[in-house]
Amino acid sequence: MNLALLFDEDFLSPDRVLLRGRRLEHLNTVLKACAGDRIPVGRVNGAMGHGDVLRLTDSEAELQVNLNQKAPAPLPLTLILAMPRPKMFRRVLQTCASLGVKDIWLINSYKVEKSFWQTPWLSEDNLRENLTLGLEQAKDTAMPRVHIRKLFKPFVEDELPALLVGKRALVAHPGMATPCPTHLSEPAALCIGPEGGFTDYEVGKLEEAGCQSVHLGPRILRVETAVPVLVSRLYDGCL
Repeated sequence: MNLALLFDEDFLSPDRVLLRGRRLEHLNTVLKACAGDRIPVGRVNGAMGHGDVLRLTDSEAELQVNLNQKAPAPLPLTLILAMPRPKMFRRVLQTCASLGVKDIWLINSYKVEKSFWQTPWLSEDNLRENLTLGLEQAKDTAMPRVHIRKLFKPFVEDELPALLVGKRALVAHPGMATPCPTHLSEPAALCIGPEGGFTDYEVGKLEEAGCQSVHLGPRILRVETAVPVLVSRLYDGCL
């Protein structure tokens, strides 16, 4: 059963919450809750537990909650992702949240069209909404952080080296000699390019910053497929 995710503004008191809007719809259509039901709940960036539905109307639901369980452990992964096409961006965000990725960097690349950066899905409200959908699906509460960097070279030269300190740094790119590693336990940073991959120049700059180039085999995958395949290959804990 999916989780009802609670934000600070939902709380009327330490153990009472009021849900409206999409999350009320989630309560009705996904959790199919009725007054008197007990459902799984969790507070954003906090504990999980259960909520008893005290009152349910067409416009709001009031719950009494007991939060006494830890959320799943996050993956020790920094995901550096060339901005995907807007039509798949939402699904990629939700997938990342469901898998336990908590640190996401959206970067530019030669093959990223300028129009991609104009998508309304990059607004703070839409980012939160899609990350929330992923957390609800996976029964998690830790909200991922999304960083936006629209210039490739300044990011790779000025920020990326420090970001990679203490991590196993990888860039996934077709045709490389080394296969992607598996069963990691240490922190890692993973760079994934756009549809069509990074350019040779970009791969070279990522390698200069400290990344090792790896491949997934001879097949070319869409970004929305490559993300879960790579993350689940690196970390057993996301499964």
